[in-house]
Amino acid sequence: MNRCKWCNLKNPLYVKYHDEEWGVANFDDKYLFMMLILESFQAGLSWECVLNKRDNFIKAYDDFEIDKICNYDDSKIEELYNNKGIIRNKLKIKASINNARVFRNIVEEYGSFYNYLKEFTKDKIYYEIGLTHSDLSDMISKDLQKRKMKFVGSTIIYAYLQAVGIVNSHDKDCFLYKK
Repeated sequence: MNRCKWCNLKNPLYVKYHDEEWGVANFDDKYLFMMLILESFQAGLSWECVLNKRDNFIKAYDDFEIDKICNYDDSKIEELYNNKGIIRNKLKIKASINNARVFRNIVEEYGSFYNYLKEFTKDKIYYEIGLTHSDLSDMISKDLQKRKMKFVGSTIIYAYLQAVGIVNSHDKDCFLYKK
């Protein structure tokens, strides 16, 4: 069975992620929030690195309970920074807390984060291969940055849109490819 070229077949976690999660539409706010935070930690790293640490992130970040994260203080930041199970980048850790607050504000404004995303996507699924950003990711990234989110450049947002199923980018020879 053929999979996307990026999928490391020697990592069962990565294969499972590719086969069952990546590109599958999941618009639940908790999932959208977790993936946005995790994608922001990917900046400069591989997704496989982040995925391998996802369970540790879930524990360290209180199961991605947004209200808890919005209230993290300096001692929690220090605890996260010292947690060897996650990516220990202080700028990304601080950004994750800031981004949680912005995410929560967007949910309050639109009723859900997916409703916010639909302002850009018009509830459409995009089928694109070989891109690292697009006009769509450019627009969403620009708006999130205007709202003061960090580590949400167009490339990160494009990867996020792929992960949550708004952009379907399976390679043409992948068994999950769709037009």
